[in-house]
This record gives sequence, C-alpha cells and structure tokens, in this order.
Amino acid sequence: MVDGARRRAVRDGDRQIDTAHLLHSLLERDAEVRAAFGDGARIARLLGYLVQRSIGYGLRWQSAVEGSAPGSPTVMRAADGTGGQPGECFSPLAAVAMARTRARATGRGAAGTHGLDLLAALVADPRARAVEVLGRAGVDARELLERIGERVRDASCASAAFECAPGGDLAR
Repeated sequence: MVDGARRRAVRDGDRQIDTAHLLHSLLERDAEVRAAFGDGARIARLLGYLVQRSIGYGLRWQSAVEGSAPGSPTVMRAADGTGGQPGECFSPLAAVAMARTRARATGRGAAGTHGLDLLAALVADPRARAVEVLGRAGVDARELLERIGERVRDASCASAAFECAPGGDLAR
C-alpha cells in the first residue's frame, strides 16, 4: 500500500508521501475501506478528486510540507542536506498517521494492521490533506471516523478473542 502512495508522490513531484497519497492507495486496494464509505457514487467522487490532484488543487501542495507550521521551511531536508528525492519520506502528518495505525492495531490486540486502522488514523487529524480531499468530495470526516469505529467494533466483537464491554468498548 505504501509503495502505491510512494509512486503517486513521485508522479506528482511531491517530496513526501502525504495523507492524501495514502488515502488514494487505500481506496484502490482495500475493499473494507471502500465499504466504510458506503455507496459507489461517493467513492467515485472521492477518487475523482484524488486523481485531479496532479493537475488541479493539489498543485499548491507541492511547495508545502503537510502538517508544517506557518513560516517553517517548505521542503523537508534529507539527511545529506539536500531536498531529498520525491516520495522518499512521509510528511509529518502521514508519519503520525502511520504510528497511530500501529498503535490502533496494537490496542485492539491485532497481530497486524488493517486498512481501517490506517483510514481512521488518516481522518483523525483535521489538518490532514486526506481530510481536505474528503471534504471536497462531500464526505464528513467525523461521520466516517464513527462508521470506522462501528465497523471495527462489530468485527472485533464477532471475534472469539474479544468480547464487547458495555458501551461497545473491547475487553479481553
């Protein structure tokens, strides 16, 4: 999944893999993630916005680091002091999302991460480019986060390894 996001970053001329690159790859590769969005029209509209990134609204993102504070450097430097190669690292918000993905999976006792873990992490920060794209496509990030939580609770509660505690929380 990250390889697909990296290819998008390189193709778009972006220095970092950002949350919108990750969202695009997730939508293309994970049926469970697509199901969290509901109807096919919403997914098509969302993919349409993501595809337009390299020719439209995403052009303004090429000169800025996702998640950087106003006035901070616009291009993260590689260890050798250069600007680095396109797509060689995560934006600060994408790196946080990847860490949250692992923490979310660990928190529910899973051996590995799932697409819904990453989707939840991507939409958790309102500053994320993924959230901006969702908004442009008419998807409310908070509603989506609630649906993801319900889907994960339902799947986890159906598992023999977990049982649901009052309020839908998971208990061992």
